[in-house]
Amino acid sequence: MSSVSAFEEREKQSAALTSLLAAVGLTAFKIIIGVLTGSLGILAEAAHSGLDLVAAGLTLVAVRISGRPADSSHLYGHGKIENLSALGETLLLLVTCCWIVWEALHRLLLHPVEIRVTAWSFAVMLTSIAIDVSRTRVLARTAKKYNSQALEADALHFQTDVWSSAVVVLGLIAVKTGEWYPRLAFLSGADAVAALGVSVLVVWVSAQLGRRTIDALMDRAPEGMEERILTAVEAVPGVRNCHNLRMRYSGPVLFIDLHVLVDGAQSLTEAHRLTEIVEQAIQQLAPQADVTVHAEPY
Repeated sequence: MSSVSAFEEREKQSAALTSLLAAVGLTAFKIIIGVLTGSLGILAEAAHSGLDLVAAGLTLVAVRISGRPADSSHLYGHGKIENLSALGETLLLLVTCCWIVWEALHRLLLHPVEIRVTAWSFAVMLTSIAIDVSRTRVLARTAKKYNSQALEADALHFQTDVWSSAVVVLGLIAVKTGEWYPRLAFLSGADAVAALGVSVLVVWVSAQLGRRTIDALMDRAPEGMEERILTAVEAVPGVRNCHNLRMRYSGPVLFIDLHVLVDGAQSLTEAHRLTEIVEQAIQQLAPQADVTVHAEPY
């Protein structure tokens, strides 16, 4: 492994590890305050953060495994583990949503629960928002820098925490308003409604992440990339035609292989030099892609 790739792996693992530690602290804080106040909104957020903890652990493991070099059993490397990790995180989010929806409807329709809104209720949620915003920025920046779907999934987890925490804060404010003004006592159910709002947000984000993850596992080519590569390659002087173009992602690495027709009168050295020019043209469109060009005589 080169020094650059070693630095890359350290940076990715550092981002994943700090997210894991943040999830541990947030989960514990929310569980304690949620149990003490009886707030379903906070408990729903604790469950959400608990899954973030599991997801962050999966991300850390996935990032470590994906950094291993290719071997005789994994000729394309171990990058797909990042896609599997992202899919696992998506399923965890959906399981959480099922529990939150069931509990919220149970409280709204069958068994109302009186909750106690205290200064600690707001403290835990505002602390959560501050930490989640910080972790989202770090993870999203690292994911974009290294095209890591596992880190992108982790960033989405923390981003949904920001949105859902804001919804819970609004629910707590509504409940407190109902305590202050008896005429607005109906707002006592706002906490459970806020929990439902959390679920809607999480389901929407999970669906988006799940779709991208399945696309990666099914080797779906990047949108519009085929046309751009064909145009760039056929514009290279000496290339008559480009065909049999194939692409697939293995984690953050895009593998591209294609065939080109070249002048049959060229020497092997000249044909090889032309394939290197073709590779450079492709890497202008897909930096750091692993490109294989097969030259055929015209």
